[in-house]
Amino acid sequence: MPSFDIVSEVESAELLNAAQNTEREINNRYDFRKVDTQVKFANDVISLTAESDFQCDQMLDILRAQLIKRKVDPLTMDYEPEPTHRGKAFTVDVKFKQGIETDVAKKIVKLIKDAKLKVQAAIQGDQVRVTGKKRDDLQQAMQAVRSADLGQPFQFNNFRD
Repeated sequence: MPSFDIVSEVESAELLNAAQNTEREINNRYDFRKVDTQVKFANDVISLTAESDFQCDQMLDILRAQLIKRKVDPLTMDYEPEPTHRGKAFTVDVKFKQGIETDVAKKIVKLIKDAKLKVQAAIQGDQVRVTGKKRDDLQQAMQAVRSADLGQPFQFNNFRD
């Protein structure tokens, strides 16, 4: 029976590359000359540090652009809207959504059931497995999940015919 898995993953190597490219671009920008900035990457968290909250917002925009260039969806970014003030510096910690949370997985299953497709969806840890008799039904389920706005991007892998 054909099946596929719905997952939400971000590769650490792409995050590292985006962080390094962000730091390189900040070092080359004129508006960041003689400004103490820092970009750190550890445990799938990118920390952006600058002298003002406005500069932190600019660094977030640069990071977002670098993620798009690396084909990482910016919806995976999870950060506080206000930078944290520590001493003379402002810091923003950007975390990335890995896996599908239980409530989002339940919404996916409900979405597929409400579409009245001839497929079954089951939650398996931090992913959702969809099985059906026909490949066309599975493709319709993929389209239904793509068109829904659930706040994070999804990948479809492990497709078996």
